[in-house]
Amino acid sequence: MMGRVCGPALLALLRAGLWEREVERLACFPLSPDEWEAVFRAARRQTVTGLVFRGVQHLPEGLLPPLGLLVRWMAEVDAIERRNLEMNRALAELYSACRLGELNPVLQKGQGVALCYERPLLRECGDIDLYFNSSRTFDVALHNVRARRLRVRRGADRSAYYHWRGVVVEHHSRLLDSYNPFQKDYVGELERRHGYSRASLPAGPSSVQVTVPSPFLNLLLLDLHILKHALGRGIGLRQLCDMARVCYRFHGLVDAAEMKEACGQLGLDGWNPLLHAFLTECLGLPAACLPYPEVAPSARPLADIVRRGGNFGHHAPGAGEADDPAFLRKWHTVRSFRGNVRFAFHYAPKEAFWIFTDLLKGQLR
Repeated sequence: MMGRVCGPALLALLRAGLWEREVERLACFPLSPDEWEAVFRAARRQTVTGLVFRGVQHLPEGLLPPLGLLVRWMAEVDAIERRNLEMNRALAELYSACRLGELNPVLQKGQGVALCYERPLLRECGDIDLYFNSSRTFDVALHNVRARRLRVRRGADRSAYYHWRGVVVEHHSRLLDSYNPFQKDYVGELERRHGYSRASLPAGPSSVQVTVPSPFLNLLLLDLHILKHALGRGIGLRQLCDMARVCYRFHGLVDAAEMKEACGQLGLDGWNPLLHAFLTECLGLPAACLPYPEVAPSARPLADIVRRGGNFGHHAPGAGEADDPAFLRKWHTVRSFRGNVRFAFHYAPKEAFWIFTDLLKGQLR
């Protein structure tokens, strides 16, 4: 959990790195060596090590961390950049293999969203998420993966995942994390109306062309994804930074009235003001860049979830470990959902009901 000094300092540095500007709130500095260690550990837990380091570089010289910590931090940032380039090379190979099979998956989140940052290689990468927009292409893609003798496993949400060049790759048959079955046709219509875009990722000496959701769908995708994890095992600063940068980069490309209507249709009208409050109050997103102008009086309820859990709730008390037995991991997930019932049904009652129904059903398979 972020402490009394660590929390304000972490957010001040994160905002500076996120927007590439001077640190605005210097009242919490200077920090002691122990406090700097706490900031460093919190940044790692929240997977924003690179962004916070950029914030450190915007500090006046007399307020910098101890030299030993700076050296360790620089090594971490270098590893993050190299990991991103490795991820992009893995994506280049994946897309090459997919196109040989006449497939064109849509890259969700991850490296596509990283392009919305001032310094994409500083965003810590996770898995590769690929969306296939028909059952035929989903099945063909898995057949091609198995033909390479890669072990494919199924997720609780009916996704499929495997390891490719040391990276976890997930195949999805759903672009948006909308679980209300009565909205399926509406979501499909949004997808057809707004479609996809092309993006170029640096992959060493060359680049790879990938397909990504359009700005409108990208905003909805991240919004629903953050909600799903906030209602479950938790959400971290990295995912919220993604939302802030996408809002900033796509401002002016998305019609606010249409976005508000879509969010209302999908049951996000209670949740989004809280999300917007966090983006503006905690992360410093200009209010003019919000998808539409509705903001809750306080970001506190969402900030509490972020502080407790960190990156997808992996650091929440009792969250368990990644190598726990499957039944224990399922129990942790079920317990997280139960613990967030009051929050869920206050901010997104309809979507919460269907998320719980679908994901708990998956956990019990």
